[in-house]
Amino acid sequence: MNTPSQPLFGVGNASYQAAGGSAGIERLVADFYRIMDESEAAQGVRSMYPEDLTLAREKLAAFLSGWLGGPRRYAEKFGSISIPQFHTRWPVGEAERDAWLDCMQRAIALQPYSPAFADYLLTQLRVPAERIRQAGLAIRPPARPTD
Repeated sequence: MNTPSQPLFGVGNASYQAAGGSAGIERLVADFYRIMDESEAAQGVRSMYPEDLTLAREKLAAFLSGWLGGPRRYAEKFGSISIPQFHTRWPVGEAERDAWLDCMQRAIALQPYSPAFADYLLTQLRVPAERIRQAGLAIRPPARPTD
């Protein structure tokens, strides 16, 4: 008996398709930034963005498109990027990383994703979020307590 197999996320464009393609990614990004605007806990992260989030939305959606195996819209429009290095201009510590991930987790929960893809996506997003935090530490080591 053959049973339908679940897509192998991270292979080809399976993740892009599971995210709903371009329209699905744009919904995720819109929900993410709305949640960030509404979340008291995320205000530190939100303050790192300009008031008008139009370009931030476009860049995140374009990045996620290619990152999930779909069209490489970010590279086509904005060129190549090193995500950790790009973010070293802001002080991203554990609190900022966790607030960003919390907003993304809440936005993912609003999408019509399968539970398997929702878990996969959040797990994958933890990797660049942590790399961003670590890149910032290389430039700004944590303050040492004074005696």
